[in-house]
Amino acid sequence: MKIPNREEAIFIMRKAGCNPPIIEHCISVARIAMELAEIIRRNGADVDMRLVEAGALLHDIGRCRTHSVEHGVVGGQMAREKGLPEPLARIIERHVGGGITSEEAEKLGLRGGNYVPETMEEKIVAYADKLIEGDRRIPIEETIEKFAEELGREHPAIDRLRALHEEISRFIASG
Repeated sequence: MKIPNREEAIFIMRKAGCNPPIIEHCISVARIAMELAEIIRRNGADVDMRLVEAGALLHDIGRCRTHSVEHGVVGGQMAREKGLPEPLARIIERHVGGGITSEEAEKLGLRGGNYVPETMEEKIVAYADKLIEGDRRIPIEETIEKFAEELGREHPAIDRLRALHEEISRFIASG
């Protein structure tokens, strides 16, 4: 199946049973993700803009079934069941936090796998999601502080989130 366009992605979210606040959140994440992707692409990185937009619009599809940390993995599976392209399913399952390593996934009871964003598109969507709370843009520092309070300041996910911020910031500033 091809990468869905904006209207198709929103339709997929509605048909899956996602409520309006989740869809609005995803639309807000897509707006930021596309802004970041355009800057990063202009600065010389290879970015699939259609994949970024679809990934951002669909990243929380798993929330129609669960609001736990598992929503990314559930969403990735839902995308595969719908016949969506594998790169899109990986964006959905790798957007949680700064990513979840296979060791952390095992401890959390998630199906085995590495859920750390690897491609530029995965990183852009994961990062854009950390800049939106509900449908409101927030500073990355606010998100990092929230994660530190929830997980503990020494949790490796905090370091991954900071590293993601630094990597995206370098791509944005390189122009």
